[in-house]
Amino acid sequence: MNNLTIETISNACGGTIMGESASIDRIRSVEVRGVVTDNRKIKKDYVFIPIVGNRVDGHSFIDQALKDGALFTLAEHEIEGLDQPYILVDSSEIALKKIAAFYRRQLTIPIIGIIGSVGKTSTKEMIASVLGERFRVCKTQGNFNNEIGLPLTILSIQPEDEAAVVEMGISDFGEMHQLGEIAQPDMVVITNIGECHLEFLHDRDGVFRAKTEVFEHLAKEAAVIINTDDDKLAAIDEVPGAVVVRFGTRDQEIRADNISSQGMEGVNARLWIGQDSFEVNIPVPGVHNVYHALAAAAAANRLGMDSEAIRNGISHVESLAGRSRFVHLDNNITVIDDCYNASPISVKAGLDLLSRAENKKIAVLGDMAELGPTEIELHRGVGEHLANLPIDELYTAGDLAKNIGEAAQDSGTGCIIHSFDSREEMTDALLKSLTPDSTILVKASHCMEFPKVVEALEASTI
Repeated sequence: MNNLTIETISNACGGTIMGESASIDRIRSVEVRGVVTDNRKIKKDYVFIPIVGNRVDGHSFIDQALKDGALFTLAEHEIEGLDQPYILVDSSEIALKKIAAFYRRQLTIPIIGIIGSVGKTSTKEMIASVLGERFRVCKTQGNFNNEIGLPLTILSIQPEDEAAVVEMGISDFGEMHQLGEIAQPDMVVITNIGECHLEFLHDRDGVFRAKTEVFEHLAKEAAVIINTDDDKLAAIDEVPGAVVVRFGTRDQEIRADNISSQGMEGVNARLWIGQDSFEVNIPVPGVHNVYHALAAAAAANRLGMDSEAIRNGISHVESLAGRSRFVHLDNNITVIDDCYNASPISVKAGLDLLSRAENKKIAVLGDMAELGPTEIELHRGVGEHLANLPIDELYTAGDLAKNIGEAAQDSGTGCIIHSFDSREEMTDALLKSLTPDSTILVKASHCMEFPKVVEALEASTI
């Protein structure tokens, strides 16, 4: 990694190099090959940054990290008896952010930040797939999109990479300022402004203010790519120092029409870039994926890619576990694994997708977290939406999710409703009643641990 040595890292994070002079001199000119906070990912000449968490203190793994090949480590306190150099810092987490910001300033490749209430990961995957037709792309792995994950993503960019696509996820005011200072994106894609993290952001106006904090930290001559089918984003007329690129399904520069759901085979659409257009199949089910494709087309167009390369990249995108991934089991049972997280917008989209299945349709839903004082109303809104869809059965787990079933029932649904206090009780009942020829949507907030429901379904036999 260019210009990352023990001295430059120490200077970047304001730390103090500790250890014997001879041991420091021995590694002084060695360039770091990687930076990790998980000692199990250590490779030769990596740097270990021990984070102090709620349950685990990373300092407990310093010895093992050094044994496994770490060039040096950071530490928040002096370490007696250590015969290898380390950097003493006040806070490992703050040091990580400063190191990532230092490294970002040396990069010349385009950094594309993905922001929004829902759809960030799907949009990231779509953009990475499209850009991958021409460039070597580094992208956020897993859920590395917060104040620790984003710096690690930036620090994972290698000299041979030609573009980077990074998620930027927040839950409170001020957090986007920190992420923006680190990423300094050349492009920002904003997917939508939804009802997420309302416990802290209060309402959609608060979500909008928090997300757009990034505008104060854009790179020079940046582009802001926005979905103007979203009413809050449509109100953005200009962003100082940046070009605004609009996408959607109406009169935007980057737009889609002739949209046709192909059920579980994806979505067909015609995409327009200015006056040029092309037909494409988006191989991920759900009409909402058209917006992900439009965002990718806008970003790729900014980087000079032609329509054929954009079409190919969209056509080759794949789903990730927990993100509308289709799991095909025996007896014509399909599980829509969409249980990474949940918000009112994304649950409604998942139900819309489920409703297009041709066999028995079962929704398995859990609590949606961090919705604030209107959480019951928002859960009931999902139930009212479900009541208008041809869904056969609903299973819910959790006190909040019960409101989904109650609202659906109050709205006159013909759906059979099963409500349970716990995920375990719900899963047992679901497995006992499971029949062939069924499609099952599994979705809830991360805290509900619904991947365990998917695992139980995959292990079941009927």
